[in-house]
Amino acid sequence: MITEQDLDIWFTYHMPNNNQTGKYEVIRFHARKLAQIIIENTPASADQTAAIRKLRECVMTANAAIACEV
Repeated sequence: MITEQDLDIWFTYHMPNNNQTGKYEVIRFHARKLAQIIIENTPASADQTAAIRKLRECVMTANAAIACEV
């Protein structure tokens, strides 16, 4: 069940602290490498676009986990 506390956490800006900044960078760095591998090894297509979109979603969700510390 989604609580008021969940909503407060999810819809509040969380300024990154020094420890979190490095985590964001690591995730983006490796996601970028995977994106390049996907592009180099799959034909340009709707599936390729979907794979990149889902990778972006994955990064955003991971970033949210770091920001919200959940």
